[in-house]
Amino acid sequence: MENLEKEFTTMVHEHKDTIYMVCYMFSKDNAEVEDLYQEILINLWRSLPQFEHRSSVKTWIWRISLNTCISIDRKKRRRSKLPLEMDIDLYNDTDCDTKQIKMLHERINRLGPFDRAIILLWLENMSYEEIGAIVGISEKNVSVRLYRIKEQLKTMK
Repeated sequence: MENLEKEFTTMVHEHKDTIYMVCYMFSKDNAEVEDLYQEILINLWRSLPQFEHRSSVKTWIWRISLNTCISIDRKKRRRSKLPLEMDIDLYNDTDCDTKQIKMLHERINRLGPFDRAIILLWLENMSYEEIGAIVGISEKNVSVRLYRIKEQLKTMK
C-alpha cells in the first residue's frame, strides 16, 4: 500500500498540469475546476491498482481525466440552468487575434464533449495515435472525426 501511495503521489505531481488542462477544457470557473480535479484524482486512485501499463502513464491519465470530465459534463447538462446575464463586457479587448481566439473558443465550447476533447487534444499537438489511445478510437477514426469537426467549426455562426 505504501508503494502504491508513493507511485500515485509521484504520478500526480508529474502530471498535474495535464490534469488541470483537461479540467480547464470543461470549465473556466475555479471552484468547478477544483471539483473536477478532485474527481479525477479519486478516479485515478481507484483505477491505479488495475493499471497494466499497456499505454503510457500520460495517455492513461488523459483518458481517465477526459472520461471523468465528460461524465460530469453530461450530468451537468441534464440539469436545468438559469442563465446569468450581465450588462457589462468583461472582455473588452478589440485586438483582431483576440477576437479570433474568442470565436474559436466559443465554437469549440458548442461542440459535444467527445468532439471537444478530440479537437483540444489535436490543438495540444498530440498525434492521431495518442488521441485515439486516449479517447478509445482508431487513428483512422480520429482523422475522419477531426476533418468533420474542423468543417463543423468552419460553418458555425
